[in-house]
Amino acid sequence: MSGSSLGIDLGTSAVKTVLVDGAQRVIASESRPLMITSTQSGYYEQDPAQWIEATFATLDALKTSHGKELAAVEGIGLSGQMHGATLLDASSRPLRPCILWNDGRAAAECRVLEQRWPALRAVTGNKAMPGFTAPKLLWVATHEPEVFAATKLVLLPKANLRLVMSGEAVEDVSDASGSLWLDVARRDWSDEALAATGLSRDHMPRLVEGCAAAATLRSDLAQRWGMVRQPVIAGGAGDNPAGAVGIGAIQPGTAFVSLGTSGALLAPTSTIAANPDCAVHTFCHAIPGMWIQAGAMLSAASCLAWAARLFGVSEAELLAPLGSHPQAPSPVSFLPYLAGERTPHDDPVVRGMLDGLSHGTDRAAIVQAVLEGVAFALADCRDALADAGIVITEADAIGGGSRSGFWLSVLANVLNIPIHRFAGGETGAAFGAARLGRLAVTGEAIATVCTRPQRIETYKPDTGLTDAYAERLPAWRELYRPRH
Repeated sequence: MSGSSLGIDLGTSAVKTVLVDGAQRVIASESRPLMITSTQSGYYEQDPAQWIEATFATLDALKTSHGKELAAVEGIGLSGQMHGATLLDASSRPLRPCILWNDGRAAAECRVLEQRWPALRAVTGNKAMPGFTAPKLLWVATHEPEVFAATKLVLLPKANLRLVMSGEAVEDVSDASGSLWLDVARRDWSDEALAATGLSRDHMPRLVEGCAAAATLRSDLAQRWGMVRQPVIAGGAGDNPAGAVGIGAIQPGTAFVSLGTSGALLAPTSTIAANPDCAVHTFCHAIPGMWIQAGAMLSAASCLAWAARLFGVSEAELLAPLGSHPQAPSPVSFLPYLAGERTPHDDPVVRGMLDGLSHGTDRAAIVQAVLEGVAFALADCRDALADAGIVITEADAIGGGSRSGFWLSVLANVLNIPIHRFAGGETGAAFGAARLGRLAVTGEAIATVCTRPQRIETYKPDTGLTDAYAERLPAWRELYRPRH
């Protein structure tokens, strides 16, 4: 491919855009922050106008700094935060702020949905949880009936961005898997699922595979950014499937851990290996004929950000005194359930905890406990995946948290597996989106494009530490107490 490709990752805390050349080198990247609003505990929303403003700002900046390379862009891939409910009226205008993936208000609606449609778990491969999109629509129907009545189109966040950029309402099957409206085996909307929430296919975007051409950038936007031709926009992917594409995790036997705002332990599979009773997620991969099984947690790197706000310093300043690897487990324990939890508890109302504080507790002990708490929660995800027959023997790390060698060392010892780090792992989803944008243009063999980048570091378990963490894990699990 002689031209460039763009990968745009619409995250929760920021939009990240990467410009990638024909040799798959990241030429430039731009990021703009996003704000979350919370009107009460457990309610999390974003104004969709923010997404557009932030995305366009990244592209305007790239035109200024790398106008020639941006002009040569042929394909655009989109990656996005999953599950958000963006409700549009007949003029494709948002009717209310988007209800986000970590919003827990729809717990009662989950019970209604499973009673109304008993085949939900078998067809969607997932348990009804408040974070998914479908229960949010039942909540809107009950609490904001005038909004529900005016809703003509329901889009996930990145599909709303694509609609603005192209005029086309299109979604890829990986992101659609997180809606509870998709038959994940057939990779198509389920009419029964839609009917259970008072909707039909008329309310949904059309579906494509992640590497397929989905739309074309509007001509006025192509002109705004000085592009020679109107680039093709690929189907793209949800953030974690896009991250998998970015690190070449497209075959069974590979696994990766994502340390973004949320966290996940994920494994691509060539068949569905669902375990919804333990809140394991089953999603279509962005690669045709593949799926992803995932244990998910609602707060990962956001726990470190919380600690940084608490102590009034940057995250880098929190991590610096810890060194390169732990000497022993922290005497403090932390439950990372700041916004509720998914795998394995499916508990939207549980909250976090610091346990074991004393007069001698210092900042470093608390920060280490925060990192360990996230790692212990990922051990819960590991065990839930193992119950579905997926045994993970090593994992690659992506997301902003993967920049911390100390954290990856903690993970290696808690999970008792090697953890690998790549160069640029924190931009994995945007880079994966760029790869999907390229594939939509060229039609190349997927394996030729989605190669594995070079690992720059491997964190191996240390026997003494793995034993110490294994002893701590049961006591850590005892801290969880359901509040309902």
